[in-house]
Amino acid sequence: MPTPVPAAAPHARPAILLMLAAVAAFSLMDAGLKALSAHYPPLEVAALRSLSSLPWLLGWALASGGLRALRPVRWPLHLLRGALGVLMMASFVYALRRLPLSTAYAIFFVAPLLITALSVPLLGERVGPRRWTAIAIGLLGVLVVLRPSGAGMFSLAGLAVLLAAGGYALSAISVRVLARTDSTQAITFWVMLLMAAGAGALALPGWVALRGEHVALVLGIGIAGALGQYAITEAFRRGEASLIAPLEYTALVWGVGLDLAVWGVLPDAGTWAGAAIIIASGLYLLRRERVHAEAEHP
Repeated sequence: MPTPVPAAAPHARPAILLMLAAVAAFSLMDAGLKALSAHYPPLEVAALRSLSSLPWLLGWALASGGLRALRPVRWPLHLLRGALGVLMMASFVYALRRLPLSTAYAIFFVAPLLITALSVPLLGERVGPRRWTAIAIGLLGVLVVLRPSGAGMFSLAGLAVLLAAGGYALSAISVRVLARTDSTQAITFWVMLLMAAGAGALALPGWVALRGEHVALVLGIGIAGALGQYAITEAFRRGEASLIAPLEYTALVWGVGLDLAVWGVLPDAGTWAGAAIIIASGLYLLRRERVHAEAEHP
């Protein structure tokens, strides 16, 4: 019989559910990006991902808040998120072309650890010694995945995932700051528009015409990306970054399943070992956050 886990405070449950939904949507989107990456340059795929999500996000924003909800307040932070988004997406697409989805996810798991660590100096959140220990153990697991041999630290694909993870962590932290003044509609719409414009401009010199058989795939990427973007923005708006960040680890389940179903591959022993360490530390981190939330809000 499984050991009961202390329940999260009631106000944290919506953030947890939104984060799980975001991970599922982004995993399906990433599978589509990996399929596209075999035929188009990384910057073009990044631009297509953003462009395909824009109509859905704009329609939702206008229906839920009107034009006033799209008004940006902190322009510098929006521009920063747009630049980070282009860097993150292009780097990750480059890596997906060369790595299994599950391996890329295992390396990318450094991002939630970075978010939890950065939430202290940048957001003023409290992370106790037990949680710092969990973060350190998780980083050890990342090093196991990023071993010097094979598809790891010293491959361009592995470095590209690390670059994407750093961009993602900073972007996620910026959401918590933007949420103090800007609406969810503005946060999600402007990052997509800026990513589409930035990646599109950079990809224009080497643009490859979109083939007819890939139109449906691009549309699916847009829908999944729009749903994921909304869900993750709301998750970070409603919950502490150090609480919901470890839920990123559920992406490994999606990555392994999609790798096996679509590409017929499974992670190697090193990836399994490193991912197990990271997930264990993440689950412990989540448990400590739940205990902390329960103590503050019985």
